[in-house]
Amino acid sequence: MFLKILSHPIFMGLNFHMPMVVDLSHPLIMLEGENGSGKSTLLQSIYRALRGEEIENYAYRLTKPDDLTFPKVLLFDAELHNPRMQPEMFEDDPAMREFVQSASHGQVMLSMFKDLFPTLPEGTVLLLDEPEMALSASNQRRILKMLQELTDQKKFRIVAATHSPYLIGAPETYVINLDKHINRNLIPADQGIQGASTIQ
Repeated sequence: MFLKILSHPIFMGLNFHMPMVVDLSHPLIMLEGENGSGKSTLLQSIYRALRGEEIENYAYRLTKPDDLTFPKVLLFDAELHNPRMQPEMFEDDPAMREFVQSASHGQVMLSMFKDLFPTLPEGTVLLLDEPEMALSASNQRRILKMLQELTDQKKFRIVAATHSPYLIGAPETYVINLDKHINRNLIPADQGIQGASTIQ
């Protein structure tokens, strides 16, 4: 599955050459790059493309097998969707509301990975913007294991914009580096499709 971005005003401003071709065939993808390199913008672009949304000055082509469907596409921004700042979300669940108000930010984020994401339907596309936010090094390794379980057991496709060396450096992840305009950590031959995307 490939996303070809033909026109995007922000990427044009970042001096990316169009078209930008992104390989989305891998089950667990990390977007790496410095602040302002376009990680969150690319994540938003993937979200809009998968949902078939038409945005002014933004043109794309999504190439995928005809029989490949996505029951749900969820974009989760760890900063914007901090449940601690939205206790009204839990009006019908007093125990969860109490937990959210008393737990640390990191504990709440872990609960999202442990309790919320696994309830999403099989085959969900989960797009995560800085999922490591507020998590210790050991808990970043823990969410990597949780993400792997979602791809293995529930056939999720996951793309995360991240600065975490634990998520980027894991051999199980396919990394798109927006600073170098290259892809690395090619998926092993025994895991299916092999080959690098190009951002050109």
